[in-house]
Amino acid sequence: MNRQSKLIVLFFCVIKLTLHVLADCHSGFQGDELLHIETGKHLAFGFMEFPPLIALLAFIQNIFQSNSVYIHHLFSHFASILILIYTAKTTFELGGKSKAIFLVLLAIIIAPGFGRSQQLFQPVVFSQLFWVLGFYQLLRFVKYLDKKSLWNLTLFCILGFLTKYDSFFFLFGLTTLVLFKSTRKALIKHKFWMNVFVFLLCITPNIIWQYLNDFPLLQMVNRLYETQLDKISRVENLINLLIAINPMTSLLLVIPAILFLLNSKRASVVHIVSIGIGLSALLLLYKNGKGYYFYPIILTLIPFGAVFWEQLFLKSKKWIIYPISVLMLFGAILIPFGMPVYSFNRYLEKVYPFEKKDVEGGEFGVKYDEYYTQEKWKNTMIELAKVYDSLPKLEKQDCLIWGKHYSQAGAVNLFGELYHLPKAFSYHGSFYSWSPNGNMPHTVIALSYQVGDFFIDYFEEVTLVKTIYNPYADNEEELYQKIYICKKPKQNFETMKLLFEKRIFE
Repeated sequence: MNRQSKLIVLFFCVIKLTLHVLADCHSGFQGDELLHIETGKHLAFGFMEFPPLIALLAFIQNIFQSNSVYIHHLFSHFASILILIYTAKTTFELGGKSKAIFLVLLAIIIAPGFGRSQQLFQPVVFSQLFWVLGFYQLLRFVKYLDKKSLWNLTLFCILGFLTKYDSFFFLFGLTTLVLFKSTRKALIKHKFWMNVFVFLLCITPNIIWQYLNDFPLLQMVNRLYETQLDKISRVENLINLLIAINPMTSLLLVIPAILFLLNSKRASVVHIVSIGIGLSALLLLYKNGKGYYFYPIILTLIPFGAVFWEQLFLKSKKWIIYPISVLMLFGAILIPFGMPVYSFNRYLEKVYPFEKKDVEGGEFGVKYDEYYTQEKWKNTMIELAKVYDSLPKLEKQDCLIWGKHYSQAGAVNLFGELYHLPKAFSYHGSFYSWSPNGNMPHTVIALSYQVGDFFIDYFEEVTLVKTIYNPYADNEEELYQKIYICKKPKQNFETMKLLFEKRIFE
């Protein structure tokens, strides 16, 4: 890249980081983040919901012993910057110059879906990163047919698999390499079976972990289709995706990218990688994945759209860059719909009216819980502390907190020390693996959303002592958190694990 292109990349990296830090100022933790942070205290070769890499990153962040949003978003922000850089490098490898790079990075900045998914400490942002890095190396291998690119591609396939299982869709797209004579010959020349062997060797510990734990991934996928994916139409998914990546990006880059790929010459570099993108997209569409599952594919598509404009129009009519840029800049109005760049009160005034959800018994119905969780978890810890302090001294000695949802248990373990609370356990998600052994304490404080008489089955005495109202919940179940004092358990912890063995994701 020339100096101008590098300055453009630097400019957008500064903008991107500024937006993320500003969002950190105005937000708390999204529920899943609390689970991911907890995994750093329980390093393993696998977890109930995802592969092990997120736990290693959490472990490093946990070294700071902080409950700060800034600290626990360090790796997410770093990954988002690398996504910008390597999407720009992909554009350059495709023949794009400074104008194409400008359009691509602007498209990423204005997409609310990219903003939110790259803001949170979740496997999603790292999955996007390794997909982008893998595609960049795939492109270089198809162009240069070199051994180094093939091994770099192998590395990012390994890291992608150890980050999120949706990397399988990227791996499926790689089968395109055996369909063309040039890449097939290069694979044989470089003894690609060694790459396959190293890949399998590196992912084997996770596969063994899945086997030893009765493949919880399958249980989670079945539950996901049962409760969510089977209820979403593919058309609805596509519409949500086009909105999430910004209608301006869809119109000005994604559609031209598809046209550019369809018109590519057979056996050309572009044609080969386009088949790979197509195979990944078709499999995802067939499996009816959620909209954000397609984000990595969009990140590999938009460079082609930018190159389309630059090669076909901008060389002879340079002025076209200005109306295109202005149109895309109009799309920047959607940034606050993905990232909490506004304060919460300003969000309620400016953004909430356009995406509000009416919830019976609620006052608002805010779409994303990180907007209001600073206050939510603070209030929860205060109320739990009051209940815990009300217990007799003998009961407090071995008391534990049962968080019905993993986010509740994660919140107690992250914030509870400030309020002198005991540790929390749960049987939801990966917390199931970390539940205690031996006899249950005489007294347990239970924290849940609205679950009726759920705890009656496990204790002789269950008393509801606190109800915490959340006016911002976007569903009726989470309008209220309930705090119970549970006494005289009917079973020990080993029996509890057996009882919840098939209910991990309920």
